[in-house]
This record gives sequence, C-alpha cells and structure tokens, in this order.
Amino acid sequence: LVYGWPAQPLSITQRNPVMTRLATCALLLTIVLGACSKRPTAGGPSPAGGGRDGGGLEPYGDVITGDAVSDSGLFTLQTVGDKLYFEIPDSLLDRDMLLVSRIAQTPSNLSPFINAGSKVAEQVLRWQRNGDKVLLRTVSYRSVASDTLPIYLSVQSNNFAPIIRSFEIETVNPADSALVIDVTDLFVKDIPAISGLSNNQRTQFKVRRLDESRTFIEYARSYPLNVDVRHTLTFEASEPPSNSRTGTISMQMHQTMVLLPDSPMRPRLADPRLGWFTVQQIDFGLDEQKAASRSYIRRWRLEPKDPAAYARGELVEPVKPIVYYLDPATPDKWRPWVKRGVEDWQVAFEVAGFKNAIIARDAPSPEEDPEFSLEDVRFSGVRWVASLTRNAVGPSVSDPRSGEIIESDIIWYHNHMRSYRNRLILETGAANPLARSLKLDDELIGEAMRAVIAHEIGHAIGLPHNMIASSAYPTDSLRSSAFTHAMGVAPTIMDYARQNYIAQPGDSAIRFIRKIGPYDKYAVNWGYRNLPGAETPDAEKATLDSWILEHAGDPMYRYERQRGGLLVDPRAQTEDLGDDHVKSSTYGIENLKRVLSNLIEWTSTNGQDYSDLSELYFELLSQWNRYIGHVLTMVGGVYETIKTSDQSGVVYEVVPKEEQKQAMQFLIEQVLETPTWLNDPAILRRIEHAGAVDRLRNFQVNRLNNLLDPARMQRLIESEVFSPDDAYGLLEFLSDLQTGVWSELASAAPIDTYRRNLQRGYIERLAFLMTEEPQTNPSRFLWQTPVNVSQSDIRPFVRGQLTELRAAAEPAAGRTRDQATRYHLQDVVVRIDVILEGDEGRGRGR
Repeated sequence: LVYGWPAQPLSITQRNPVMTRLATCALLLTIVLGACSKRPTAGGPSPAGGGRDGGGLEPYGDVITGDAVSDSGLFTLQTVGDKLYFEIPDSLLDRDMLLVSRIAQTPSNLSPFINAGSKVAEQVLRWQRNGDKVLLRTVSYRSVASDTLPIYLSVQSNNFAPIIRSFEIETVNPADSALVIDVTDLFVKDIPAISGLSNNQRTQFKVRRLDESRTFIEYARSYPLNVDVRHTLTFEASEPPSNSRTGTISMQMHQTMVLLPDSPMRPRLADPRLGWFTVQQIDFGLDEQKAASRSYIRRWRLEPKDPAAYARGELVEPVKPIVYYLDPATPDKWRPWVKRGVEDWQVAFEVAGFKNAIIARDAPSPEEDPEFSLEDVRFSGVRWVASLTRNAVGPSVSDPRSGEIIESDIIWYHNHMRSYRNRLILETGAANPLARSLKLDDELIGEAMRAVIAHEIGHAIGLPHNMIASSAYPTDSLRSSAFTHAMGVAPTIMDYARQNYIAQPGDSAIRFIRKIGPYDKYAVNWGYRNLPGAETPDAEKATLDSWILEHAGDPMYRYERQRGGLLVDPRAQTEDLGDDHVKSSTYGIENLKRVLSNLIEWTSTNGQDYSDLSELYFELLSQWNRYIGHVLTMVGGVYETIKTSDQSGVVYEVVPKEEQKQAMQFLIEQVLETPTWLNDPAILRRIEHAGAVDRLRNFQVNRLNNLLDPARMQRLIESEVFSPDDAYGLLEFLSDLQTGVWSELASAAPIDTYRRNLQRGYIERLAFLMTEEPQTNPSRFLWQTPVNVSQSDIRPFVRGQLTELRAAAEPAAGRTRDQATRYHLQDVVVRIDVILEGDEGRGRGR
C-alpha cells in the first residue's frame, strides 16, 4: 500500500492466523490515520485546482500553458520554456520500461573503447505513484522466483528497488487523468544512474562538479513505444581528456526509455556449447540445493504466420520480420552492399523454417512518412556515421526478463573502409591483382563492407564471436577455388577471419572474403526454430540438446568463448585461418614479403607524399606480428572442448609435443633469427630518419617476453605432470629457446646489433623471473593460470639457464675477434653475475 507494489499472491497473513489479526488491527489504524491526514492518499488522485497552498495541485492550464510545445506518444511530452514535463497515464504506472543510456557525442580521448553511439548503461525502470509524488525506480531481474511460490516474498523483500528520483505531481491532465511531472532536473542535474562518466573516469579526470549553467536539454521526443531525450552535460574537471586549458568535459547523452512487452516472450535456455549473447538470472524458485542461476539467449521474437504449415516443415513468413532501415546518409553506391549484408542472413533463418525473416529497406522520405525516425524503437537501422573511427558495431536492446531483442542499430563508421582497403592490400594483394592500389575496385570494397555488415547483424540477432571456427578448415583448402567459393574462409562469419591470406600467387579464382557459413545456419536454427510441442524452456531442452549432440566432435560446429588476452587455446584466436598455424603463418609471411617489395609502387600517387606508404608499412609490421602470435600461442597451449557432464571425454588437452616443437622452431626462424627483410631501406629512407633497429628490437623482445610468461611456463610444468608421455616440458622449452637466442656462441660467430639487443632482452627477462612475481588481475582471475614463481620450478630452472649461459659466454668472449661481440659478451657475463650473486663486483674481481 505504501510503496505501490502489487499485492502478493500468497501473503504471510494467509498462512498465519496470528499475523492475520495483527494485520487487521494495523489496517484499521492506517485507515483512521489516513482519514485524518490532509495529504492525498497514495495512488489516489488529488483535486486539480486550489493551488499548492491549499494542499491541492495547480490547474492544468497554469502549468501547461498556451506556450507549451506538445509531442504525443508513449508519454505526452510538454516543453514549456526551458522546462520539460512528462504526462504519465495511469496505465503506464508500474509498467516495466528499459532505459538505455548512450553517449551521442563524446569528447576526444575520453576512452579508447568509447565513441559516439556507445552504450554506457541499460536498466529497467518503473514509474510509481506515492501520494503527491511520482517515484522513478530501477528494478533488477537478476534475482527472480515464480510469484506462485512462497520464496517470491523473500526475493521481493531482499531486492528492494532503489529510487533514482522523486518528482512532485504538478497537475493532472483533466482529459485523461495523466499525472504531470517536471522531469527537467533528471536531465540537467548530475544523476549518476544516467551519466556518461563512470566513477573511475571522474577520478581519472578529477571532475569537481556538473556545471548546470552549461547543461541543458537538446530535445525530447515521444514515439508510440519509447521516449527519447538528448541532453548536454558539462563537467568542471582539473584534468579533462582533451582541451585541457578549458578545465571542461562536455558530452551529449541520449536517453531512450522503452516500454517492455506486457507479456514477456517465452525464453530459451542457453547452452555453453553454442554461442549466444545471454541474460542472466538467479532463480530462487528452482528445485536445487543452491541459489541456481539460469541463462537465456537473446533473440528476436519470431513467430510463424501459419503455425500449421510451419509445423509441417514448410517455410513460413514470420508475423513480424526483422527489418533494418538504411540511414538516409548512406552513400548511394554502397546501399546495395549494405542491404546484401543484412539479407545474407535469410539463408540461415530459412534453416530455422522462416522465409523473409530479415529484410533491409530504404528509410522512407519525409514526404512518404514525416513521422519516421530511427530514434523510434519500432524501427531498427543501419546508421552511416561520418567519423574517423575505423570500426563497425552491432548493438541491440533486449528485455532482461526474457532475452527478447527489442531493437537494434548497426553502426558503420565511414572510415572503416580505410581499414578494409589496407587489409585487402596487405593480406590478399600478393595473390589478388584487384588489391594492389590505394583505390580499390568498388566491388571488392563493397564485398568487404557486405561481410562486415553481415558480421554486425550476426551480433544484433544474438550471436557473439566464435574465434575457434576458422581452425576447422584445412589450411591448404583455402587455396582451392571450389572450396572457398562453397565454404568461405571459415564456418562462421562471426569469427575474425576477414580475408584469405593463405592463397598464394598462381592460385586461381579464390574467394578472399568471409561469408555466412554452416555454423551460422546451425546456430540460428538452434536459437530461432519454434518448438510448438514444448510449452516451457525446460520442455525444449531435450530437443535442443539432441541437435548439439548430432554435431559433437565435428569442428565445423565447434564454439569457444572469447577470452581476450588470456588465450590458452591456439585454435581460438582472432585473425587466424586454417587448422595448421605454422603452415598458415608461413603462407601469410611469404605473402607479406611479396607485398613489401611492391608497397612503394602500390601506394604512390603523383603530387602526394609518402603518408600512405608509411601507414601501410606500419600496418604490415602489425600483420607480421599477428602471424607470429598465432604460432606463439601453441607453446604451452591447451585445447578446450566445451562439454556437458553427460558427454564422454575430457574438456582440456595439452597441445601435442610435436606441434609445440614445430611452433618453437618456427619462432626461432621467423623471430629470433632477425627478420631483417622487414627493414627495407628503400621504404624506411622514405618515411623516417631513424627508429627501425629499435622498433625491431621491441618486436623481438616482446615476443620473447611472451614466451617467457610465467603462466605459460607453469602450463609447461603442469603438462609433464598430467601428460608425461607427450609433454613439451619447461626444461626442454628453455633449452630450445636459449639455443635459438644464443646460437652464435657455439661457432664464435660475430653477433650483430639486432641479436645483441635481443640477447640483452633475454637476460633482462630472466632477471625479472628471478626477482619478480606476476601480478594477478582480479577481474580476470578465473581465466589466469595461477603460478607462484619463487616456489615453482621456474626460478631454479632459470637459474640453471643463466649459469650455463655464463659458462658458455665467458670463453666465447675470449675467442671472438669481433670487438663489438667481445664487449657484448663481457657485459653479458657481468649482467649474469649481478643477477646470480647480487653484487656486480663480488666473487669475479670486476
């Protein structure tokens, strides 16, 4: 009664007679007190008129004057001067609404991961009346229970909804009894729940306060199912991310409040063996001896127009298809490619039984539909953003109660064409004559754009990345015209398998760009096919499980969670192709060598400087480094095959010893033996005066440090414990590595500048392992390999390597005739002494 919550289906008084009598007395007392109070009762209307002093409300016409600008929709919005009023009808009180907060315009350097359009918050809200006030509360569906169960009362009591803001009821619209509140302060005050700055950013930039004199509402619009407000916030900050002399951070926020369906869609239980974005709930009503959690996949509500035909296995159109409207700002020549990227998913939905399930359309003109707007939640769109950002994103808004996707806006940043132009040149230019200039053929760029749009649509229909997929295809199959045109370059477009860098010169009619694959069709069928005979999520589970088990063991349908930099499974990497990383990266590097020798010619434009050459050259270095990383992950690698407990076999298997040894040999040849081909003087003397030698040192030493990562070393130790017959142990690894880094010692050959730098990096890394402990990132702890360096085998093994190296370096320094080599080796001996003995001069007389 007090807080406006709906009555519970089974109250305590219904179960306890004593409580019934107490509650009756309390209720009578409440009625008496309420009758004596001049304050309007909660939930009841106050008389419109009489003024505030009389205890009533202002007349409607005194608040919403003739100067008001009205906009009707979900709420009627009234703008009177600089004030914004919401008129909230009774029917929308206590209804669940989803508030999505996005940054519409952002200052530069706010964050490397935030740009215009980035979502910063998503929360369920309810507007509730409490006497002469309206409360705005945020509601969580993280903890749930069926309202038919006794424990539902406890869930409600222990998840009390916080109040974001309280608003006085200014008046009531006499036409429809809608409550009128002034919401201006919600958007011009510093409300952390909808602010664009996180607590960490406020600390980082030393934000003092919100300056309300420079904060205002840009506009407010109402649509049938949502209300949108755009507002500018200006903060005073001692160390703003840009324009530091102003002491100011200004940003524009866009708030979208969406009415959620009155009846939530029936959810579908997620399965870890198949990738879907999910909503999580802790369901206290489950019959388990713990607080059990449930995950539901995020998907659009697709229902067949003709359920009987659908049940017979016929293709049926959905009641409401997924429609994406093209931003009117989209350049004409790219429109067909954007539409194809959207509608490429039709083949996957057909596997799920739906015809024309996803459609791309041009947005109607103002003459055709003056009310149309992509801010209207009823319309999803592909937005074309004039920005230097080199990216595209596929966000969506979903109902946290069921996982139903409500709306989605794909964002294509104009400058992303630059990314794909460059990558097509670098990754495919050696084998594809169409990718050998700064101005690529429109069809080639269009096909790449189409693939990016399809990838982002994949996210928008619920699919996360699946980085393990590309390892299903045999590496040499990607040199086959028939295979690549039939299968693409990976089983899913949701892998970062962008261009076919495997194909070599002479391989004819190759497909170079990714496309929808067999995994995509499998995943969409699993997530979207209606199962008419199942009435609940649990009733669907047996059928869904059987579809997964049909493909168990087939790498084409394998899924792996994305784990960023904490990767241990070498098959689940970004930007990789094929099932043999050593062979694939070898092909890729051979192609980079061919591209490098032609880069000046392919990037030269009369009358222009060498900026494009410089850009492509440095991106080529990054691509080489990427190929190296694909192989490096095999050393100390562990394969993960996600299984449920009813499946046989283990989940984790160490990468076989022979494959790790091959990877190590590749790294010695391609990284530790200096890749001087990267330092092409014809290019370097055109783009920089110095820096190449140290840059290559940095690449080499970073990869050396990656190899000598304590977590990787611990996995090598553990592999000997659990797989002694096929283990590439830590001692063998350290021996191979030291031989590769110090190969000159055996022959007393001169050691050049590059190798001297690398060898000093090696010494410094071993010094780190002798003296430091790795830091654990608490947020990533579950995925980190735990290791205590000082108490593990790492430190004694490293000490042994240093001792052996000193024993080999000291006589080699005496044998060499090259002065630079001698000085270097003498320095190496001293450095090792410092590490092992702790005093540069102790025990050696130096």
